[in-house]
This record gives sequence, structure tokens and C-alpha cells, in this order.
Amino acid sequence: MMSEKEIVFLNGEFLKKEEAKISVFDRGFIFGDGIYEVVPVVNGKMVDKEDFWERFFRSLKSIKLEFPYEKLEFEYILQNLIIKNNVKEGGIYLQVTRGVSSRDFAFAKNIKPTIMCFVFECEILNNPLKDKGISVVSVPDLRWKRRDIKSISLLGQCYAKEMAVEQKADEAFLVENGLVNEGSSSSAFMIKDKTLIVKPISNEILSGIRRKNILKFAKELNLNVNERAFSIGEVYKADEVFISAATILILPVISADKKLINNGKIGEFTKKLREKYVQNILEQVKN
Repeated sequence: MMSEKEIVFLNGEFLKKEEAKISVFDRGFIFGDGIYEVVPVVNGKMVDKEDFWERFFRSLKSIKLEFPYEKLEFEYILQNLIIKNNVKEGGIYLQVTRGVSSRDFAFAKNIKPTIMCFVFECEILNNPLKDKGISVVSVPDLRWKRRDIKSISLLGQCYAKEMAVEQKADEAFLVENGLVNEGSSSSAFMIKDKTLIVKPISNEILSGIRRKNILKFAKELNLNVNERAFSIGEVYKADEVFISAATILILPVISADKKLINNGKIGEFTKKLREKYVQNILEQVKN
């Protein structure tokens, strides 16, 4: 479970979370006009930093949102936030909105963006679900068509997650025209006949930061890689299914729509891929 820490960063200041205030006229509050990112933290250090920055700046550019900090300058702020909260393992949540203005649908000009960050603790390397596995249910994908932007407008994802919770499942697979796009808060992968299958990158999905490493590790394990769309029916018959996201890395899926995958057992390649990812992270943060 996520546990948010006491000190946050808001518009140039480190503040106690109860003291951090944002205007009711902020466009993030009024319109959901902004983007966000989540960065894993292990041993008090940010993980997969370069991939995070690449996606962060791509999302900003996609909605014509200016960022007033240089990358290294803001990375220093994020590291300070980790230190001030004494977080060893967990993550950083970073959100940028267009800022405060009158309620007008067109993008407001010449206003300062609102920049907010907080850190939280959670188990990444020893997430108990890695040994237990999770269940998913399929739900219709009702979101907008620019899912490649990490937008703070997440009502569609929240609705999907609630549908999963109501069915006593851990995650929802978002399905469109019979094909799985991704999870409500994760990327979706399946393995069949020693081939790792994942949907190609497009504006239909958020390009998961973990994805690049997972595909590299798959090839190291002599898995074939096929970047193509797959159906929810294929999920039921897969040898292995797993999800990935910032603070879970890789978690095995053992049932979908109450149908057991691999007889409810965690597959060997899912285990090996996660082990490789953990090893990779430990290498990143060892110095």
C-alpha cells in the first residue's frame, strides 16, 4: 500500500503537506489540464531516470505545456525531496498543470504552470503479489484517443479500476474491439509458445517505461518478441500473462475474468523477467 510522506514540493517550495494549497481556479482542478509521472525509488535513488525524463518531456510537448526548470536542476529538487522525507523505497509522484486562469476551454497563455511533487513509500523489490499473482477482469476501454499522453484526466482509468474492485479483482484490462490495450494502471503482456507478445506503441496506449527493459530481458532469455495486438480470448489461453508499472515492476496474472491462466500457476519466464529487472535496478542504485 502507498504511504504518502510529510514534505511535498509545490511551486518552488518544500512544504508540509497540510500547508500546500492550490487555487480552485487551477486548470488542473477545473479541466484536468496537465500531465503527471511516477518515478520508482530504490535505496533512496530514482530508477530508470532517462526513460522517465523522455516520456515526461514528450507529454509536456504534446499538450504545449512549458516547463520552467532544466532537467538536472529539477532532478536535484526531486532528490532533495527524497532525502527530506527519508524515503528508501517507494516512488515520486510529479504533476504539472497549465496553472491558474479564468475558466476558458482554450489553452491559457502567459501563466505560470503549477508544479507539485510528493513522495511515498511502498514495497517494490519484495512486493508480496510477486509470489501470489493477481487477477484481472476485462472492461470496455472508454478513454480518449491520446492515451500516449500521461494526462491527469484519469476518470476512465478510475472507472475501470472500480469495476475490477467490484468484481474482487486486482486490475482491469481495457478492451477495445475485442483487443486488450493495457491495464487501468499498468501495461499488459502475454507469453505463448515462448513468444512475448505486447501491443505496439501508438496513441492507443501509454508507452510503459518498463517496456524497453522487459523486451531486452526477454531476448536474453531466448524468448521471441512479437509486438502485436492480442485479444482477451488469447489472454485466457496464454501460457503466461503479466503486468508492469513503475512501483510494481512485473506482477504475474494468474486469472482473467475468473479463468485460470497456466492452471493458476506463476510461469517460469515471468519469474525470470522480474528477477532480471530487480537485478537491473540494484545495479542502477548500487553506487
